[in-house]
Amino acid sequence: MANSYLSRSVSSAGNRKTFTLSAWVKRGIISSGEHNIFGNSDSGYNNGFAVKFNSSDQLRVIMQDSSNYEKKPNRVFRDLSAWYHLVIQVDTTQSTATDRVKIWVNGVQETSFATDTMPSQNYDTHWNNTTQTTTVGRSGNYNGDYYDGYITHASNVDGSVVAPTVFGQTDSTSGIWKFKSPSGVTWGTNGFHLKMENSGNMGLDSSGQTNNFSTNGNLKQALDTPSDSYTTLNGAFNLSDNVLSYGNNKVVNANSNWKYVPATLGVESGKWYAEYKVNKSSGYIMNGVVDMQYAVSQDQNSYTHSGAGTGSVSIYSDSGQKYIEGTNTDYAGTYTTNDIIGVALDMDNSKVYFSKNGAWANGSGGWGSSTFDAAVGAISLPTTGTYTFAVSQRSGAYNEVNFGNGLFGITAISSAGSNGNGSLFEYDVPSGYYALNTKNLNTYG
Repeated sequence: MANSYLSRSVSSAGNRKTFTLSAWVKRGIISSGEHNIFGNSDSGYNNGFAVKFNSSDQLRVIMQDSSNYEKKPNRVFRDLSAWYHLVIQVDTTQSTATDRVKIWVNGVQETSFATDTMPSQNYDTHWNNTTQTTTVGRSGNYNGDYYDGYITHASNVDGSVVAPTVFGQTDSTSGIWKFKSPSGVTWGTNGFHLKMENSGNMGLDSSGQTNNFSTNGNLKQALDTPSDSYTTLNGAFNLSDNVLSYGNNKVVNANSNWKYVPATLGVESGKWYAEYKVNKSSGYIMNGVVDMQYAVSQDQNSYTHSGAGTGSVSIYSDSGQKYIEGTNTDYAGTYTTNDIIGVALDMDNSKVYFSKNGAWANGSGGWGSSTFDAAVGAISLPTTGTYTFAVSQRSGAYNEVNFGNGLFGITAISSAGSNGNGSLFEYDVPSGYYALNTKNLNTYG
């Protein structure tokens, strides 16, 4: 989040030459600014150490003082639906310069670099140094470069180079790199392992070294983890006007023209549920679902809403009408600021349903019963492709989405409805419907 990070003042210097950093990260925004994962710097950002993504979506490992050193792979990181496991091994005692910093992503070592300027042998970095604040999600004492997205299991092994297999492993069935709880690690003076599993103490150190961090800003815990990745709004879509934040679960459009944003994960089968909390102010809202094939093929800077194009279905806040591929007819009642729109997407029967504050649309101009009825208010999907959830807004209006994490933006739901199946929604989820995440996709998709 744009003002959130964890911080710790280092009282005893550790090993500034040799250490290992590990973190599981999921990106929220791409091609925009610098997004810091680990940092240790002064307020002017003149002396420090950092691991971050740049505005070109490349990973940078920076060592900075009177000279600047950097290791930056050629590859880019633009998958907003995936968790990446990053391991940074630093050992400046190595005689070969290129061996002094090694980068591993999902268990594979990076070997192709756009920048590879390494310091002299036995160089003291500023990591594990007492003169700067150590941070996760920001650049040390420098007030900027906040990470926008998700971070979990952030670790520092002070004084040792350890293998990526300490923190991850290859799944024997799928072949996918997955999380592994570290064990047998000698963490060292400033070592830490921040699981971020305690919502009341996100900076709790689980390494046994009691190197706890302080929480700053609006940092929130999410159910989204490397083992179960939830869909979010697609931060690569319509970035010229839509401003996304809070882990891509809020979108604002100040432009007077419509813009929409689809979610990252799509479905061809199964039954799925999501909630949108709207804020109209003086603007306009349209919420629904879209066929991803046509959403992706559109000009991402075109002025259109989520009920206008091929394969689109949405309802409009000011009239309650349904829009199907640009054609509007009566469907439900109006909705406005702080109303919560539920969307039930049935891909097994090619239908979609809408509710307002728990009451399901009756299909003829109003909001009816809180009891879901598949025979009432059903809208047939116009295409047979891969669908996902979508929101649209204009003129200062915004949407905060809850795909099952239990948060609208950074505001927790008032109370969880039933049938969440481990996910957290404001209202009752229709029986047989699920949050759109990788675990549910594997089971019900």
